[in-house]
Amino acid sequence: MAKKQLEKLNALDVVKYNFTAIVIAGLGFFTDAYDLLCISLVTKLLGRIYYHVDGSPTPGSLPPQVSAAVNGVAFCGTLSGHLFFGWLGDKLDRKKVYGMTFMLMVICSVCSGLSFGHTSKGVMTTLCFFRFWLGFGIGVDYPLSATIMSEFANEKIRGAFMAAVFAMQGFGILAGGMVAIAVSAAFKNHFPAPAYAVDPIASTVPEADYVWRIIVMVGAVPAALTYYWRMKMPETAPYTVLITKIAKKSAFDKYKVLQMEIKEEPEKIVRMIRNKANSFGLFSKEFMRRHGLHLVGTATTWFLLDIAFYSQNLFQKDIFSAIGWIPKGATMNALEEVFRIALAQTLIALCGIVPGYWLTVALIDFIGRFTIQMLGFGMMTLFMLGLAIPYTYWTTPGHHIGFVIMYGFTFFFANFGPNSTTFIVPAEIFPARLRSTCHGISAASGKLGAVIGSFGFLYLAQNPDPAKADHGYPPGIGVRNSLFLLAGCNLVGMLLTFLVPEFKGKSLEEISGENDKEL
Repeated sequence: MAKKQLEKLNALDVVKYNFTAIVIAGLGFFTDAYDLLCISLVTKLLGRIYYHVDGSPTPGSLPPQVSAAVNGVAFCGTLSGHLFFGWLGDKLDRKKVYGMTFMLMVICSVCSGLSFGHTSKGVMTTLCFFRFWLGFGIGVDYPLSATIMSEFANEKIRGAFMAAVFAMQGFGILAGGMVAIAVSAAFKNHFPAPAYAVDPIASTVPEADYVWRIIVMVGAVPAALTYYWRMKMPETAPYTVLITKIAKKSAFDKYKVLQMEIKEEPEKIVRMIRNKANSFGLFSKEFMRRHGLHLVGTATTWFLLDIAFYSQNLFQKDIFSAIGWIPKGATMNALEEVFRIALAQTLIALCGIVPGYWLTVALIDFIGRFTIQMLGFGMMTLFMLGLAIPYTYWTTPGHHIGFVIMYGFTFFFANFGPNSTTFIVPAEIFPARLRSTCHGISAASGKLGAVIGSFGFLYLAQNPDPAKADHGYPPGIGVRNSLFLLAGCNLVGMLLTFLVPEFKGKSLEEISGENDKEL
């Protein structure tokens, strides 16, 4: 059957997309990554400030329940936001939902840094409260940014544009480390202090309380700068035509993005709108027949990927401490510890995370989503086994640099791999009226994995010897066995990738099957 596609749905095949849209959407992911992961830079500082124990040979640390809440509560909010805003993006216009949450992110970033009160209970409670709602606001970006970019972009380079938007996450992670380095270095130089082993009280200067607050609040800046431009973005044509059924407005919105004239095609519009074969709902048998396995594939692969990815991101500091790359806390003052943690995470972001993202941008439309995802999961499995099997060797003096290089490669292949593709594929494979909802479900599955990773790794990575476990934690299975577990997650993710076929070079209507049957 000859393909019958609306001119306004594939006019971008001959017109290059306005790169301003990539910057606008990308700054959202820059902000998301900064806000979600900057907390890992300051959790040890929070423990020193608010949970100091007189006479303890080691600096104060967050109790297990508090640490789990501080690290994971934003992911719980994001999971809720993915589901809610993904559904809302298919019910209201995408543009309206896209812009409405940015002020929530700005307010909650600032309030997270203010975290009212000076007692440990008051500060941690308000910090967790505002980080939950910060995560809820962040939840809009995944389904809406992916959907908007997929519906605007040229099918021949759609993957690269979507990957470029998502790649801004790498710069957000990098920016978090750089901000923490700059702030901690400035305070360290102005307020010198002895190491904890020399003077436990003086090692944490009162001004250290400003450091973590500044680092957290800086996340409001890119969100505030982007708000105006998000509200100026037009609605996408597939949503306007196929969901709201207003063809003339669709052509006008496309014109604003493309700066070109697009002719109306009322007869084709009527045929596509009246096509009963395309009217099935999310819980229908027809959806399960066409896209049931696709949704299982996008959701499970994202779930497994995020268990590994966010476990690694949030607890790099613990892994680096375990292998001795970051000195023991007692040998440093509070600000020196923040500086060293930030420096280590920035180096990993610069050498492993950012290059992986941008190699995906360069190659995704040439080698395809399936190949990149399979390669990424496979190489992550191999490198984690390469860390876990000779773990004793890596932890001996003189071998730490080798461990860090191997560890960096796991991040490289996460981002030149499933961390990028699991974001892109759900925005391409489902029909327009369910695209945002299905992407939200897939992203929420990912955040469920992040919650499991962020809560579970705290306990699992503890030393099996109770005497060597962190204060307040029960013994776990250790870093080595945790790496084996994460390698297993990646291996299963590679196998489940077979549920998601390759669709590079095809239009969204061809991929979703909306042109298969027409009256």
